[in-house]
Amino acid sequence: MAGVADRAMREMCISHGAAFSVGELTSSKGVSMGDKKSKTLLSCNDAERPMASQIFGGDPITMAEAAKVAEEFNPDFIDINMGCPAPKVISSGGGSAILKNPELAGEIVNAVVNAVSIPVTVKIRSGWDTDSINAVEVAKIVEQAGAAAITVHGRTRAQMYAPSADWGIIKAVKDAVKIPVVGNGDVVTALDAAKMYEQTGCDLVMVGRGAMGRPWIFSQINAYLGSEQMLPDPPLSQKMLTMIKQIELMNKYKDPHNAMLEARKHTAWYMHGLRGAANLRKMCATITTMDDVINIAKTAMEENEE
Repeated sequence: MAGVADRAMREMCISHGAAFSVGELTSSKGVSMGDKKSKTLLSCNDAERPMASQIFGGDPITMAEAAKVAEEFNPDFIDINMGCPAPKVISSGGGSAILKNPELAGEIVNAVVNAVSIPVTVKIRSGWDTDSINAVEVAKIVEQAGAAAITVHGRTRAQMYAPSADWGIIKAVKDAVKIPVVGNGDVVTALDAAKMYEQTGCDLVMVGRGAMGRPWIFSQINAYLGSEQMLPDPPLSQKMLTMIKQIELMNKYKDPHNAMLEARKHTAWYMHGLRGAANLRKMCATITTMDDVINIAKTAMEENEE
């Protein structure tokens, strides 16, 4: 969710019932070298709590140094990403590249745990590829190294985001460790979340891409898990107000020019499933001001009279 789950999106998700949020992927090397942008990614405020600062890297010492810096921003916990499949992250030795070296995974977790006073969690994938499914092995190692919880995405690095996630590997990890296990992969509805709990026995369900342009998914999940009440999507007017609020927050927290450029993809996600979505997304691609965002919301409502 690098470049997606920024502070504005995290606040929107928490306000709609998310149990916690995870900050954007941050390079431990960048943090240790004093990179201003990397440190900005570690900042957090009360509206997005409970919140984890998320770091990646392949060197235990550098990861420990970055974790110390991250802790200065007062996150609720530190999350080590050992699951990101992006080539840029892999080339640095971080993300899911670490799955090829389980011993290194343990060394990194141990170093970070000993460097900070807050809980440390880990996110992994099922393995590097189908010939090296080793999530259970890695999970046991990071548990022994001091991880407080582990998130498992049910795909290998080679699979990226397709085909469907294998929830069986999440269950296998849950059965193998004593620390909490968070399931991740293909949860885009409340029913998906309920099925993941039932099929894997996981302690929490993590929603990623399913929340893009749909922060209300968390309230829907909570309602279904609490009373099997299937909440419908909000009316279009409420969706558009939510979208506008998110972009206003982006504009508040970032350089306005950059915020508007990034708003283009976020607003486009809100257009999913609407009548005239193709044209609306074209409008989203030209956003430069908040007035443009408001105009898109008005156009969407005119073309989709409730």
